[in-house]
Amino acid sequence: MIIDLSLPIDDTLEETHDAKIDRITHADGVEHFNWVVMNKQPGGKERFEKGERVATKEEIPDGEMLSLEIVHSSVHMGTHVDAPFHYGSQCEGKPAKQIMDVPLEWCYGPGVVVDFTHMQYPQNIHKEDVIAALEKINYQLKPMDIVLIYTGGDKFLGTPEYISKYVGMMPDAVEYLLDQGIKMMGIDTIGLDRPCFEMFKEFLETKDKSKIWPSHFLGRRWEYCHMERLGNLKAIPKPYGFTVSCLPVKVRQAGAGWARVVAILD
Repeated sequence: MIIDLSLPIDDTLEETHDAKIDRITHADGVEHFNWVVMNKQPGGKERFEKGERVATKEEIPDGEMLSLEIVHSSVHMGTHVDAPFHYGSQCEGKPAKQIMDVPLEWCYGPGVVVDFTHMQYPQNIHKEDVIAALEKINYQLKPMDIVLIYTGGDKFLGTPEYISKYVGMMPDAVEYLLDQGIKMMGIDTIGLDRPCFEMFKEFLETKDKSKIWPSHFLGRRWEYCHMERLGNLKAIPKPYGFTVSCLPVKVRQAGAGWARVVAILD
């Protein structure tokens, strides 16, 4: 059985960085085909603008060309993997890995669901909460486990709460996971840290460096990746004993890549 844990890139959602998708329909594809071909011919652009065409709908099977979608989106929209480069230019004293450099071994391995659905905003997850959640399922983390942080936050997708009122991970909780040899973790909220606008407000009021992206910035001292915007963690029928695949799309010189994250059960 394969369980989809991914959310789509969705241009209907209002976000900090909105996505825009240009959709060329099958019928419109005929006109697009003419434009692409003629635009590359000497004088073709002018002939196209005058109404000349190299192919008509009647000459195309069923009058339809291939569909085409052009996506204008941050690499942090939809379910994605953040690479060390997202956290800073340096990691552990050397150039940080971009998404193309992330070892695939980090992206496929034993999964563990750590349940925090009993918590709600404005609570945040601390080290002692992680320890308690692991004790509840009688599980001891192993190096290279892929930890899935289940808050239930995906149920608010499309609402203001999804963006600004969710349960985040505090740095002591993330550091505890890293101490156990975890290289990949993921959360079903818009971000790993607590809600960003709260962080921004406290940072601007105090200029306290510890208030801004503390869990992300741990990735400058510890080499690790994390997934954001997971979904459907409730569908995994057991807390461990399954495999997670979260292979990211290779985007050149980028700090993140979209991923189709799944849980695989025998």
